[in-house]
Amino acid sequence: CLIALIARDRVGIQDFVLLDAHNSETAFLDNLKKRFTEDLIYTYIGTLLISVNPYKELDIYTKKQMDLYMGVNFFELPPHIYALADNVYHTMLSEANNHFILISGESGAGKTEASKKILQYYAVSCPSSTLLDTVRDRMLMSNPVLEAFGNAKTMKNDNSSRFGKYMDIQFDCQGDAVGGHILSYLLEKSRVVHQNHGERNFHIFYQLVEGGEEDLLRHLGLEKDTKHYSYLVQGECSNVSSINDKNDWKTVKNALSVIDFDASDIEHLFGIIASVLHMGNVHFDGDTKGYAILNSNALLGIHVQVLHEALTFRKIEAKSEEVLSPFTVDHAIYARDALAKAIYGRAFTWLVNRINESLENKDSERKTVIGLLDIYGFEVFFVNSFEQFCINYCNEKLQQLFIQLTLKSEQEEYEAEGIGWEPVQFFNNKIICDLVEEKHRGIISVLDEECMRPGDATDLTFLEKLEEKMGNHPHFVTHKLADKKTRKSLERGDFRLLHYAGEVTYCVVGFIDKNNDLLYKNIKDVMRLSKNPIIQECFPATEGDSRRRPETVATQFKNSLLRLMEILTVKEAWYVRCLKSNDNKQSGKFDEVLVRHQVKYLGLMEHLRVRRAGFAYRRRYEVFLQRYKALCPATWPHWRGVPAEGVEKLVQHLGYQPDEYKMGRTKIFIRYARTLFATEDAFEICKHELATKIQAKYKGYRAKGEFRKQKEPTILSQSKARHNRFIKGYTTRCEAKSTDNSEYLAFVRQSYLNRLKDNLPKTVLDKTTWLTPPPVMTETSEILRQLNTRMMVRKYVRGITPQKKAQLQQKVVTSAIFKGKKDSYPSSIAVPFVDTRINEQDINTRVLQTIHHERIKYSVPVVKYDRNGFKPRPRQLILSQAAVYLVEEAKIKQRVDYVSLKGASVSNLGDSVMILHVALNDPKQKGDLVLQCDHLFEALTKLAMIANKQNNIKVVQGSIKFEIQACKEGGVDFSTGQEPMIYKGKNGHLMVVAPRVKSR
Repeated sequence: CLIALIARDRVGIQDFVLLDAHNSETAFLDNLKKRFTEDLIYTYIGTLLISVNPYKELDIYTKKQMDLYMGVNFFELPPHIYALADNVYHTMLSEANNHFILISGESGAGKTEASKKILQYYAVSCPSSTLLDTVRDRMLMSNPVLEAFGNAKTMKNDNSSRFGKYMDIQFDCQGDAVGGHILSYLLEKSRVVHQNHGERNFHIFYQLVEGGEEDLLRHLGLEKDTKHYSYLVQGECSNVSSINDKNDWKTVKNALSVIDFDASDIEHLFGIIASVLHMGNVHFDGDTKGYAILNSNALLGIHVQVLHEALTFRKIEAKSEEVLSPFTVDHAIYARDALAKAIYGRAFTWLVNRINESLENKDSERKTVIGLLDIYGFEVFFVNSFEQFCINYCNEKLQQLFIQLTLKSEQEEYEAEGIGWEPVQFFNNKIICDLVEEKHRGIISVLDEECMRPGDATDLTFLEKLEEKMGNHPHFVTHKLADKKTRKSLERGDFRLLHYAGEVTYCVVGFIDKNNDLLYKNIKDVMRLSKNPIIQECFPATEGDSRRRPETVATQFKNSLLRLMEILTVKEAWYVRCLKSNDNKQSGKFDEVLVRHQVKYLGLMEHLRVRRAGFAYRRRYEVFLQRYKALCPATWPHWRGVPAEGVEKLVQHLGYQPDEYKMGRTKIFIRYARTLFATEDAFEICKHELATKIQAKYKGYRAKGEFRKQKEPTILSQSKARHNRFIKGYTTRCEAKSTDNSEYLAFVRQSYLNRLKDNLPKTVLDKTTWLTPPPVMTETSEILRQLNTRMMVRKYVRGITPQKKAQLQQKVVTSAIFKGKKDSYPSSIAVPFVDTRINEQDINTRVLQTIHHERIKYSVPVVKYDRNGFKPRPRQLILSQAAVYLVEEAKIKQRVDYVSLKGASVSNLGDSVMILHVALNDPKQKGDLVLQCDHLFEALTKLAMIANKQNNIKVVQGSIKFEIQACKEGGVDFSTGQEPMIYKGKNGHLMVVAPRVKSR
């Protein structure tokens, strides 16, 4: 217990939010150093993960470690990148929304490695199948390919990403990784043709030359020695002890095959890499006029005439015509390098697109994604050029997004929980972002203007324009604008920006050329003649047809960066901040000055202040209660009520003061770290007390076990005796009850009753469910069955409403009249009757005034057929308490007293025709009514019940006679057919054709 309580002092605090001196940078660094010394390279600030590069292998990335962190509460285990990855994954699944993980830090801080670890974790932790394994293999194998073509050794890092990479991993609703997509940003193409001292070109060049097979190199015209290639020796460090190009070559070739590149694609891709190397060995001589001519000895099989035209002449417009103008030697070298950069840059874009094709998921169902942003860290070299300017601008934008999203998420959490928000002071770097990207005023706009204006624009004229427009900006200074002291550290061709991470001096040399990055038109034309299909795809025939000048590199990068910001702002953000422990890549060394600088420019102190915002700790009630419930008798071992009430009971028992905590809607907020530490210390003590109780319980369990072992022979003997009695009882079960079978028969009775209890019929109509009883229970079973039936009947009757009862009574009458007699009766059973089919407001007012004293009981629309011509007439049939009325709008066409109603007749078929027979006591009395009613069963049932004529409704086969008037009869003939019809027949009868009913 004592060791557990003092461990915190030795290894530091796992979450900086719990740091008492959270405003102290010194305390922050001291905690980082404590943990780093113990090889604890991960620390949290809330859900943000800080990772300090140890520059050595640590045994914390095994399959066992992955299993340990799968599905575990984020703060339950020590900080780890697997914990972050798992929490992002399960949050995505539970909330069904999109997330991204922003991995940032200096070059060499371990960003690329962090990205790999997250990908590897998802590859192991996600569900597995043949298809899903293929997708995951391709995602994993895209890493070594992109590193080979996009990473290089720099002064600070042997595997520095020289491009930005954003990868979306797509998951379906089951959490399966089903696809992916990669976006790349600003490949450092200038590295293809130039490297600083101590740096290398992209890895793939060295891997091909050092690791390529003899046949392949011979086919490509290459030699197995990097010193033969001008583009590979400028940094004077082709061979690096920490890089094994031969092994990496095998890894890349294997990865390309896994990603589904065919042999032809791979051959053409390496052909492009070889062509770039050959391009670097092309040299130029000057003729007598100073114009460039090719040294053909260096062409190595390239067609001399074509390359000569491409690299020694340029097309220019003269009097609306295109003519060839010769290059100077400098122009030719520029054209050669521009072509090499263009070929490599476009091939890299093609490569990313091909990888995306292999990762594409064509299923149109909605996907959730987790994005991984592994982008260049803030860079400060001895000489900083256009590339560093773009990279650092990118980091400014990400820092701006980081602060916005952090503040937004924290403020939203406080508001959602009903906790007062305390404003946090932080440096808003929008002023620096505007300095770089503002329209018409920013550095990129000024650079673009210089690139596009007529005349001789140079890097120095660009610098002069910057001085004109930004002379008073607090974050911009040049040699001309600086004071005397600052001027000493600035060259005349430099400008200095005060970034959020500190000052960076940029040399403007090369800014114009690198921003233009243009190819002469005739060079593009020559590229389209290439037989390499990748080159043809990278230089399409439609390109360049437009007269509009293409966007500059800086503008392209700014626009792609803005699109990236749009992608990120609609996703939930998670952060991994990578720190370099020292500049010498030395294990165990913690350079406090260097780490302090990174902590400052990564904004970690601001993030901590935002995260604290008055409260050191916040957890959901369920999580807090689950962990600390053992500290309060009222909540241990189980709290049955609302979690918030349980937490309130718990903290009151622990003696929390009102100013130490607040209760939100779903979480508890604890203000001071010391409050939580006191709780945690009490929990450590409690755990040991619980362990003692568990030990006591276990010892008791062991003692009981020993007792059972000693008692076992007696139990076995008793069991055997019971077994024998059971067998004897079974064999004598049919005999009269005796000592031998009484116990068995009791068992049979009990067993039958238990089974019967679980298998009783559910309805009165269920006649088959009742279990067949054993002979000894036959009489009892019958009594129980009758009782159960009576109980179900009683329950059913009590549950019938007055409305339902009336319905059933009507249906009983209908059944008595029509069941088994009329074909359409079975289909009417399930159709409930209604009180009336015509509301009183739909009956004419004059009719209502005439018959209102008789009280209308039921109304229904009918079609009345004339007695002589059988012409159909729409009418309303109204049943009152005293008579039947046939109504046409405002006129009562016929009234039949129930006394005069002899009865009604219908056919046995599926038609809806009925004849109401009227007693003709008066010569003026109209005859019988021939009616067609869609609700025949309902109408006749209502009539039978109101007029008490149940016995007067007849179902007739064939024909029905009716009286037209006294002593004059008519007839209705019924038959079946395909379609229902009613018409006057040649015999003068009304012919009714009813549809055939399949079964009665």
